[in-house]
Amino acid sequence: MTPVFSILVLRGLGIEKQIGAGKLVGLVLGITGVAVIIGPDVFAGLKGDLTAQLAILLAAFSYACAGVYGKRLQGQGYSTLVITAGQVTASTLLLLPVVLWADQPWLLPMPDTNVLLAVAALALICTALAYIIYFRILSTAGPTNLLLVTFLAPVSAISLGAVFLGQSLSAEHYLGILLVGAGLLAIDGRAVKLFAGSKVNQQEVMK
Repeated sequence: MTPVFSILVLRGLGIEKQIGAGKLVGLVLGITGVAVIIGPDVFAGLKGDLTAQLAILLAAFSYACAGVYGKRLQGQGYSTLVITAGQVTASTLLLLPVVLWADQPWLLPMPDTNVLLAVAALALICTALAYIIYFRILSTAGPTNLLLVTFLAPVSAISLGAVFLGQSLSAEHYLGILLVGAGLLAIDGRAVKLFAGSKVNQQEVMK
């Protein structure tokens, strides 16, 4: 839902004057592709904990707002490193009381070296470095195209599962990947414009 919320936020703030047909078609294709990849399980648990489901939707909405807000900060002259450091620091301070209340780490045994290395990798590579790359791409591609990466999460998951865990991909998985790819191309729009431009050039040559 993050790309959907991203477009709605951009439209609501007046940053994008209108939502083109290509983006609408792309969103439908992307969401359909993700649903096909997940399979019938996509409908499992719809009658479950409504609070948890709303929390997930709120997280997706917040993620979309963060992309738009980050682009605005870049427009005000803030560097990628400053924005990344501010975001990670602020999120740490906000979550620290929750972690202390929910997990009570002083009651847990001291983690071993493997756990500490895993936490360091998550913090330095999967968070700090990832957000530096995130904001670099944000400055060049814009929030809408950047947040399309969430459509790729299921594709990456099943692909990594096939490569490293020996899991097999079914025809539905390949169909879902094609739908997600088509959705990304439709939302981005450049491939459509290039195709349309080539057809116009061919018509002019024929004339």
